[in-house]
Amino acid sequence: MNRDLTLHDVIVAGIAVAAGLIAALALRVILRWLGVRAARTKWGGDDIIVDVLRTLAPWSAVAAGVAAAAAALPLNHQVGHTVSQVLTACVMLNAAFTAARVVSGLVQSVAQSRSGVAASATIFVNITRIAVLAMGILVILQTLGISIAPLLTALGVGGLAIALALKDTLANLFAGVHILVSKTVQPGDYIRLSSGEEGYVRDINWRITVVEQLNNNLVIIPNAKLAGTNMTNFSRPEQKLSVTVQVGVSYDSDLEHVEQVTIEVAETVMKDVAGAVPDHEPAIRFHTFAESRIGFTVILGVGEFSDKYRIKHEFIKRLHQRYRTEGIRIPAPERTVSLRQAGEAAIPHPRTPMDAVTSVD
Repeated sequence: MNRDLTLHDVIVAGIAVAAGLIAALALRVILRWLGVRAARTKWGGDDIIVDVLRTLAPWSAVAAGVAAAAAALPLNHQVGHTVSQVLTACVMLNAAFTAARVVSGLVQSVAQSRSGVAASATIFVNITRIAVLAMGILVILQTLGISIAPLLTALGVGGLAIALALKDTLANLFAGVHILVSKTVQPGDYIRLSSGEEGYVRDINWRITVVEQLNNNLVIIPNAKLAGTNMTNFSRPEQKLSVTVQVGVSYDSDLEHVEQVTIEVAETVMKDVAGAVPDHEPAIRFHTFAESRIGFTVILGVGEFSDKYRIKHEFIKRLHQRYRTEGIRIPAPERTVSLRQAGEAAIPHPRTPMDAVTSVD
């Protein structure tokens, strides 16, 4: 347009921008109301649709208002084309960010449903978000008339230099992907490394694995180190596991009676204590004629690794009390000390019992 700017043009443009802003606010209110209603339904698809529209629709309304205002103003062809391209790029960029958030959210939901824990493997979420954003940016550049072929060529040539500079980071990235794809470790598993670190895996991201110890401290382990070390996973292939408690009784004990009493105590612990496996059948195996006792092992069942401390605690307390009631003695090691002076016979020292000790693995 070659005509001059008039007051009427300014008023029309202002009305268009205001209409776009009012429409955006109205859409936000409506979509917030729809989001509350969608959260009450069992189908998760409506939540995703509302979440997409909540971000995309208001900004599109603002862009439409600005575009209408630009059309009402006497702009020349070049300025109008530039404004149109900027608005198109803004809308497409908003759509790209929205798509990245939605797709990464879907990936996170799938990861959570398969691992069965609240924490997720953010390595897949981050890779998905970056991939969607990268494709969105390439589409925007192509839409604006910018050829992406030289850009792709430059990225291909520079990729080798970047890979060499970030070899440790890439090693951690591919190690994390390998760990998750092979399903040797998943978020929520309880693991113990050969170096001694142990705890619950809370997250596996593009560089590190976060392990939470039972004392709530976090251990940060590079993915490459986790993939290259010896590790025990106490949650796979089954989360339930057996725990052994070492006990010993005196030689004058009735072993049948000892076995019966111990089994009764173990069964009570399995039924009463949280974290135990109620349908687990405790077992006793006598195995050692020691110096002052007959040693045996009690096998208990626990729901997960961290429960074993509570199960052992309750079992030892109840077993000790029951043995005292039944008159079953847990002997202490005894030693005879002989004191001898020059030219005198050995003088036997009274045997002194040491404190009783029940060994627990």
